[in-house]
Amino acid sequence: MSDIPAKSQAAALAAAQPGGGARPSMMQLVFKEKGALYAAYIPAFADGGLFVPTPREYKLGEDIYLILTLPDDPQRYPIAGKVAWITPANASGGRTQGVGVKFPGDEKTRLIRLKIEEILGTAISSTKPTQTL
Repeated sequence: MSDIPAKSQAAALAAAQPGGGARPSMMQLVFKEKGALYAAYIPAFADGGLFVPTPREYKLGEDIYLILTLPDDPQRYPIAGKVAWITPANASGGRTQGVGVKFPGDEKTRLIRLKIEEILGTAISSTKPTQTL
């Protein structure tokens, strides 16, 4: 960007910023089985996260509001996350198109992450393939 005038650089950076005042996407994720939750959970993110299959294209850092339902739990958990992983259409290995949503580091979401990890138990350290890593 060094060849672009400073004013244009600022405009380009502002345009590249996620959100730009737009409302975040909202998606419902319903996990009826522990295996599906295992395949979607992303423990590699420091605060946890979930893979969300979607044909919609997102940008890294874009806000996503999830309404999460866990196996054998009628409660719905709201999570205001950010896109931190993108699997594009036609990805190698036949991976499903979608995004990895990183959980925020707040206390409420930390408790949801602990609940997910409790449901997954020892499966969380399995070498079984997931939809992400």
